[in-house]
Amino acid sequence: GNWKMHGSRAETRSLLEALLAPARIDERVTCIVCPPFVYLTDAARELAGQLISLGAQDVCAESPGAYTGEIAAQMLKDVGCEYVLVGHSERRALFGEDDALVARKFAAAQSKGLTPILCVGEQLAERDSGQTHAVVGRQLEAVIAVSGVDGLANAVVAYEPVWAIGTGRTATPEQAQD
Repeated sequence: GNWKMHGSRAETRSLLEALLAPARIDERVTCIVCPPFVYLTDAARELAGQLISLGAQDVCAESPGAYTGEIAAQMLKDVGCEYVLVGHSERRALFGEDDALVARKFAAAQSKGLTPILCVGEQLAERDSGQTHAVVGRQLEAVIAVSGVDGLANAVVAYEPVWAIGTGRTATPEQAQD
């Protein structure tokens, strides 16, 4: 679950308590929460020894240094993250993250033992013009060019049909599998 830019310390605690309630979690399913950066430490404390894993919403492609406001992969690992989102459609659209930067973030995450959750997907115009495979393929190829095809073995690829967000249209299971 990506919490985006929502919540508070109290809401983080309350939501995690609800998620951790007995009989809510199926051990066969990997559950991950990605709260905002400022609540990662609180969430890590609540999740210690539990069946829900901690993830971050973003990671810097650079090693630690003079990058004000950025978060290095080893910092995420240090606070207890196991996963990190890379390539989310909002990061691509709102912050101009291109495929090359996403690939570098993917590699940075893996280099510090984090499992990247690579978000791929196409816009509505791309979907309607039959470019789905080309767009998703391009996004995957950028990562493969940096991390190799074997890099995908230690990652999660999440198809995010950007065209379904706020359009009233939904992706069918068959579309997602395709």
